[in-house]
Amino acid sequence: MDELTLLRSVRDDVEPVQPETLARGREALLAHIEQGTSTRGPVRRGSGRRGRRAGWIGAGSVVAAGVAAALVVGNVIGVTGTGPHGSAAPAAAEVLTHAAASTTATTDPVVHPGQYLEVATRAVYASGFEDDHGSGTYLSSQDGQLYVPADTAGDWVWVRDPERVVQTFGPDSERAARVSDKAKGEYLRAAGGGFYGSPAVVSPSDLAALPRDPAALLRHAYDATKGQDDPDLAAFGWIADTLRSGLAPADLRAALYKAAAGIPGVVLTDRQANLEGRTGVAIGYAQGNGDQQELIIDPSTGLLIGEREVVTGGAAASWKVPDGTPIGWTAVTTSVVDAAPARSAR
Repeated sequence: MDELTLLRSVRDDVEPVQPETLARGREALLAHIEQGTSTRGPVRRGSGRRGRRAGWIGAGSVVAAGVAAALVVGNVIGVTGTGPHGSAAPAAAEVLTHAAASTTATTDPVVHPGQYLEVATRAVYASGFEDDHGSGTYLSSQDGQLYVPADTAGDWVWVRDPERVVQTFGPDSERAARVSDKAKGEYLRAAGGGFYGSPAVVSPSDLAALPRDPAALLRHAYDATKGQDDPDLAAFGWIADTLRSGLAPADLRAALYKAAAGIPGVVLTDRQANLEGRTGVAIGYAQGNGDQQELIIDPSTGLLIGEREVVTGGAAASWKVPDGTPIGWTAVTTSVVDAAPARSAR
């Protein structure tokens, strides 16, 4: 089944997720995506006090910064009923299955000794600031390039550009953007990706130990995120984080896609999701407060194009942004390079 046939076949199965607000979100995304994008980071409120952040990315080094890789998945078939509470909506499961199966002719990039896998991230994240004079939310960018050596125990290099404001939402937002501290550009080098003195959140040895059986892998995702308010969202986020690391081998990526099809609440949210000039299908999870997390996949190749977060209703009011605003998005590309930049190259 080709992409067009697939999309037509699921047209009537798409869950009603406020298409008018998603359309407004897409328009805002397209209007601002060319102004600069970055790794998604924590919300800052007041004098250095940190609050909640946009998206599901967990704290840590590589994953915390939103570093992602455009991944392809091996040949898999859809799964239903593998989650503890049910499974994904049929349309979402079918798209995941089709996208995975489309990758059979695609191979992973080969990183030879002395070379690096470069993961270039362009994204935008929401930052909040609050003091005695009020509070506001604005969108910032901080582009980054991660260089992972063929020998992953060797030195990884992470180049982060200075943070810059890309969108504000009225006077309070403009003031917050003006007075808040901005992240400086930095050059990091650490063995095994242990930036900031901590081990890499996702390591090759950890990935090697994960089960390849989709049902067992999904159970692991729930166990690894136990205690979260929304277990299904947490499991979906864990899968996204693992894919986003750029280090998951093909057999694990295949199992991750099959596992995602077993999470209830995962739905097909947008058949024409545009991110950084690339169009894919958005698979998302909508929280009750109006915060929707999405993975954007090219169903014809299985490539993970990127992700975004769109807020409506109560979530939009909490962030003090218009209904349907995308408050975070990440677009990624990967390539093999012969060298990582030296510190003096910044």
